[in-house]
Amino acid sequence: MRQAADYTDLITQSHADKPRFVATVGASVAPLAGVQAGLESLLGAFDVDSAVGVQLDAVGLWVGASRRLQVPISDVYFTWESDSLGWESGVWRGVFDPATGLAELPDDAFRLLIKTRIATNSWRGTTPEIYTIWESIFGVSGLVVQDYQNMSMAIGITNSNLTNIEKALLRGGYIPLKPAGVRLSYYYVTPGESLFAWDVESTAMAGWETGRWAEEIGVEG
Repeated sequence: MRQAADYTDLITQSHADKPRFVATVGASVAPLAGVQAGLESLLGAFDVDSAVGVQLDAVGLWVGASRRLQVPISDVYFTWESDSLGWESGVWRGVFDPATGLAELPDDAFRLLIKTRIATNSWRGTTPEIYTIWESIFGVSGLVVQDYQNMSMAIGITNSNLTNIEKALLRGGYIPLKPAGVRLSYYYVTPGESLFAWDVESTAMAGWETGRWAEEIGVEG
């Protein structure tokens, strides 16, 4: 971050011992240093990883994402004595949030949506890219993508602790990581478990007594 001292420190030795000269130079460059510092701060203010509030809204506008949902997300508000909506899982209902569900995404969830929108804007529709995008954005190391070759696909998610909001975004089609016109089903097992599969052993899939029946998050048509 630029300061006036960055410039006054450059004054040559023949003038550095003259307080009035140094003060004059400092007063002259201080406004310019302030402007430069302000411009440098914009990089962080509108960075997708650090932007908040209206700055994050501006980033979303650039990539075509909005925190305002077309259909409110239900079953996400914090609730006592609930494993799925308790501490660190449920979302606090805001003053202006409707009782029927979450209508505007909080910064963390909106940031995730922006990142997926950035990825899909440059996605070429290939299956290998799906693995790369999911791993980089969601931190999913165990992902199974199955193309049934009949205009339908399935994605099995393991090793990722998806929140209720993230599941709702997938179910509502807000993360369009699929070819146009393809029906996509999402399946999920909690971290540490593997998807049940016949005659397959991998980090994401396992057989009897090890693999688990997945939770169907939803279908995106």
